[in-house]
Amino acid sequence: MRTARAKVHPRRNLPSLLMVLGVVSAPLFAGHPQPKNPKEEFLVMPGEIGHSGGRLVVSLRGEPKTLNPLIAADSRSREVIGVMQADLVHINRATQLTEPALAKSWRISANGLTYTLTLRQGLKFSDGQPLDADDVLFTFRVYLDENVHAPQRDLLIVGGKPISVRKADAQTIVFQLSKPYGVGERLFDGLAILPRHLLEKPYQEGKLGQIGAAPNQWAGLGPFRLKEYVAGQRLVLERNPYYWKADTKGNRLPYLDELIFVFVPNADAQVLKFQSGETDLISQVGAENFSVLSRQPRGYTMVDAGPGLEYNFLFFNLNDAGEKSSPEVLRKRKWFREVKFRQAVSAAADREAIVRLVYQGRGTPLWGLVTPGNKRWGNAVMPHPARSLDRARALLREAGFSWRDEPGGETALFDSDGKPVEFSILTSSSNADRSKMAALIQDDLKQLGMRVQVVPLEFRSLLDRVTQTKDYDACVMGIVSFDADPNSDINVWLSSGGTHLWNPSQTHPATAWEAEMDRLIEEQMSARTFTERKKLYDRAQEILAENQPLIFLASPDILVGAKNTVGNFHPAVLEPYVLWNAEQLYLKNVPESASR
Repeated sequence: MRTARAKVHPRRNLPSLLMVLGVVSAPLFAGHPQPKNPKEEFLVMPGEIGHSGGRLVVSLRGEPKTLNPLIAADSRSREVIGVMQADLVHINRATQLTEPALAKSWRISANGLTYTLTLRQGLKFSDGQPLDADDVLFTFRVYLDENVHAPQRDLLIVGGKPISVRKADAQTIVFQLSKPYGVGERLFDGLAILPRHLLEKPYQEGKLGQIGAAPNQWAGLGPFRLKEYVAGQRLVLERNPYYWKADTKGNRLPYLDELIFVFVPNADAQVLKFQSGETDLISQVGAENFSVLSRQPRGYTMVDAGPGLEYNFLFFNLNDAGEKSSPEVLRKRKWFREVKFRQAVSAAADREAIVRLVYQGRGTPLWGLVTPGNKRWGNAVMPHPARSLDRARALLREAGFSWRDEPGGETALFDSDGKPVEFSILTSSSNADRSKMAALIQDDLKQLGMRVQVVPLEFRSLLDRVTQTKDYDACVMGIVSFDADPNSDINVWLSSGGTHLWNPSQTHPATAWEAEMDRLIEEQMSARTFTERKKLYDRAQEILAENQPLIFLASPDILVGAKNTVGNFHPAVLEPYVLWNAEQLYLKNVPESASR
């Protein structure tokens, strides 16, 4: 058996956020609640010691859809839930390594099938109720219940079977897998541990999805708890007095008294609020607004944290059209299923122009799913061919397409049946960057004689077209990976996955190369060493590059900002970019007299 140990991972300009396990015996600052249990085991956080007190204000691009971690799918909900909840083992967003959290240690059996996790002593939910192994058992029972439809369930199915969970004692939980899982202890990250004392009854009554946003309906293990929710305006979180982390002087974290999320409708409004000092942090800034904010900073600092894990792409509808489809739909699907057609579109896409014009140079062209922000998993031998219209035309000729001169002097592309190549590209009306990408691709493909129409849609409508009705030709979208490990995106790459966007939720792989992708992804999930997994994943990346179901375009840098009064501001390239260490953020201008 091997026991998890924290590892030193040096990072420029960022102190190691290694967690030191142990019992805090140092006296706490006046005003910080003293633990009732003398054996309360804190997780001690090295780093800059902050001041207690004050409130931090952050803007969200709209209102969170839910505070329920079982059904949260949108980024706004996840960002709020992330500071209210906690997991057993956590992926440090700065080092991208696993570290102890609610579980102070874990052991993995020699065959890789059994994980034994030990909870730290004295843990309490934000309402003061103690946590024990029964809460963990309840949590995983809910996640694995098919009737709950938790998005996390897929990650807990290993080798076609759900992970089994049992209690060894009040502090020890044993997880049994049917096959080794290459991702290891990372599988526990992001699985919020739920309060059985509050949720067991609504779960038994089938009402978990009906729980609202009242403070007495939720209790978590994160640094903050719900204080006030004003629909359409703001969400106020207050310090969790039972939080289980402390700094090296024995001060119980978090430092802040309150963390306030204000709902702001668009990016420009977020910038104005940040410039005026109404908010303290700003995240996911577009390149244009980043340039504006960087020209004359007034009491704040803007940071380009470098490439993140977001990949943007164009894809075509490869679903089975069905016998009742119109001749026009059948004709388009025939084009889209031709791999040389997709390769030609990829060859014509001007990725450098996208980075220059959409991201003002603060981004990276992409030819595969692994961005430069993920240094471990990229395939170094994959080619990055320069844009070539000549190559694109040659591929189209090989696929039976030809050109004719049209009235007005334009040249149009026609298929082998003499029909003009015309189709539309959907894009999200609320995402200016992707709308610009779609317009640039429209122009690129016009140079090949294709007539392309860009159709902006509200994001929910777009998602419904792609995953439900399948009524679309092509689409520009993006995905942000939550972890550098490839298993965070298995729903995208497995043919049965609901976000296998070009042809989702297949009963059986539609093509031989998708079947091969399934095999490679499944095998790397259970491979025991990084070298084995990397070899399999490299081949999966090559298959994607050969078949181009997604035509990868570009990845933006992580652009963020903070007031100079915010301490411990260390942006990361994994979400949440600026609040991943919310418990350590503090305000430098809070006087000692204002501290609790």
